[in-house]
Amino acid sequence: MTVSTSAWNTGLTASVTLTNTGTSTVDGWRLGFTLPAGQTVTNGWGAAYTPASGAVTATNASYNGTLAPNASVTLGYQASHTGDSRAPSSFTLNGTQCALG
Repeated sequence: MTVSTSAWNTGLTASVTLTNTGTSTVDGWRLGFTLPAGQTVTNGWGAAYTPASGAVTATNASYNGTLAPNASVTLGYQASHTGDSRAPSSFTLNGTQCALG
């Protein structure tokens, strides 16, 4: 999994690429992460984001919920921030810690 952000004065965009490195297909995914303090999701794509701040869960869209082994999906969000534009530092996929690469 990789994540990157691009920030400006009070906003940012984040791009997240989720790759199934396992040997079985993932059918329906929920990506959990905690936004740094002061960040609030204002728009997203490739997933539904709830809630908009704090501990967020991104749930697959209807068209990208199945991930075969070695398959990837890219999702992202736009957020406002109050000075901290870092990307989240850890993620879970369906409750299991993800490796960042």
